[in-house]
Amino acid sequence: MATTTFSGPVNSTAGFVGDIEVPTYTVDNAPSAADIAGTVIYVSNGAAGAAILAFSNGTDWKRSDTGATISPAQ
Repeated sequence: MATTTFSGPVNSTAGFVGDIEVPTYTVDNAPSAADIAGTVIYVSNGAAGAAILAFSNGTDWKRSDTGATISPAQ
């Protein structure tokens, strides 16, 4: 599994300061959304072929910009 590193600092209200690594997938190799509800991933082709952050709602991977289910280019 590849990862994407976002350089910080990343600040949170809970006091965490540091870098965040987000796992990188394609639509075809993303893990089951049901297995990791609440997780955020980077999908290199999930916005109709463009890169997007996505989150698991417990059933599907949803695009962070629209809430639509991730999909590859048509």
